[in-house]
Parts: sequence; C-alpha cells; structure tokens
Amino acid sequence: MSAPDLTVTIAGVTFANPILTASGTSGTGEELARVFPLKRLGGFVTKSISLEPRPGHPPPRVAETTAGMLNCIGLQNVGLDRFITEKLDLLRRSGTRVIVNIVGRDIEDYAAAALRLDAEPGIDMLELNLSCPNVKEGLDNGADPGWVNRCVARVREVTRRPLIAKLTPNTHDIVALARAAADGGADAVSAINTLVGMAIDSATRRPRLSNITGGLSGPAIKPVALACVYKIARAVNIPVVGIGGIMAGTDVVEFLLAGASAVQVGTATFREPAACVKIAAELREYLKKRRIAKVTDLIGALEIP
Repeated sequence: MSAPDLTVTIAGVTFANPILTASGTSGTGEELARVFPLKRLGGFVTKSISLEPRPGHPPPRVAETTAGMLNCIGLQNVGLDRFITEKLDLLRRSGTRVIVNIVGRDIEDYAAAALRLDAEPGIDMLELNLSCPNVKEGLDNGADPGWVNRCVARVREVTRRPLIAKLTPNTHDIVALARAAADGGADAVSAINTLVGMAIDSATRRPRLSNITGGLSGPAIKPVALACVYKIARAVNIPVVGIGGIMAGTDVVEFLLAGASAVQVGTATFREPAACVKIAAELREYLKKRRIAKVTDLIGALEIP
C-alpha cells in the first residue's frame, strides 16, 4: 500500500495534514521554528492578535493540574501593527498554512482587525476568538448566540477570507453557538476553547493564578471536547476543527470519527515542542496499519450500535 493521503480541505483551503497548532500555545511561530520546520504542520494558528497591544495578566499565569494545565495569560500580544511588521513574514515563508486568530473588545474591533489583515498576503484563514475564558468580556459575549451571530456576520462583511469561529464550552448549549456562527457566515467552527477552572495552594491558602480562575486545557478536557465536536458536527453543515487534550495520533482519530475535519494541538506542545510532528507521524502509522488510504475516510465514521 502506498503512503496514506493525509490531506484535508476546509473551506477551499487544503492542508497537508489535519494537525494544526492551537491558538495561544505556540505564539507566532518563532519558538517552534527553532525545533522543526513549520512546513511539517498542517497549519499554524497564531495566538490571539488584537488591534492594540495587550500586556495580559500579571504572573503567576500558568498552573499545572491533574491531567492538564490552567492559564490566565489574558490575551497578551504585541498588537496588530507589530504582528504585521515583525511577525507575519516568518509565517509567510514557513511553507505551512497560516491562520491568524483575532480578538477584540467589541464587534467593531474584530471587523477592523479582519479588514486590515484582508490586505495582507500569506494568510489563508482567520480564526475569531469568541471564547477566551480568562477575559471577562470574551466569556460573557462568546456564550451569547446572538452576539456570536452578529460578530461573525460583521466580520464576514469586510473580508473575503475563510472564517473559523472558535467556540466556548462554557455554555449550556454549544450547538446553539455553532448554529449562530454558521448562520452568520462562518466557514468552519473550532471547538473547544478552554473550560473555566481554578487551583488553590493549600499551604498558602491562595489561588495559584493571579486572575483566580483560568482556562483548563489538556487531557482532562478531552471527553468534553469530543462530545461537543460530536454534537456540533451533526447540527451544522460546515467543518468542525476539534480541540482539547490531543496528545497522540489515536486522539486525532477519535476526533475525526466524532466528526472533526481537522484538529488543533496545544497543551501537548508544552510537554514536547515537536508534539504536532509526532502526532502526525502516529496518525500516518495508524492509517497504514489499517490500510486506510485517506484520512478523510475517518471523518464522521463513528459507528453507533
């Protein structure tokens, strides 16, 4: 059997494999580029970029938990101007698909950032961070289907690029958010962002994070993420990008079977910077052993008794 075909296509954009980085876990590429060629990724998703620079929350901003980690980075970034002039060129030359994640204080911020990036070459897609759990406005707005719909629709007015809406799991109905994004013009959704969590130091009686609560990621949230992907994929007619606790090739297989068309890997890179490359190799080996010719044959192929 020849080598299995790992390519996937989302909103007309073809990726060499379905393994993407997760926003906020690999910066804007400099660190990972020192470890392996970024062209080995299916795609690179930047950390959230806002119109103006953001300092983020003070430390401590990361805390290890059982089977995961908490963070309250607070959307720290250099701002759109410096991202374009100082960061984007490395990604343009990387040989991988480039997805810029954007965030705003309000809907017009999202639209302004998208309009500015629309003029920049070398960007394949935009991902709208509608769901940051450690910035108050992001959590409140992202859980409201009406706001999600209006935000996506407004950005759709100003850009020709494919749009991914990143959804929060901190809601009673993530399917409603997915439908709102699709109705607003999103070409895909990504799910899930982190869950709200907290850690306490029993010796000092203080929170382990400066923001008190933060976003929980890692293997601990994988079952929640799988369930969300499964429900969303059956409710909307746009692709789903699965996120949450992916540490191995078999985790990718599970997300694809649940209905995801691609995945994003985040927390795993903190333990092993080349995790995405390792996971892609494991996925390829899984397909070879089972004589599956195309990775797309797994998408939505979950067998329900």
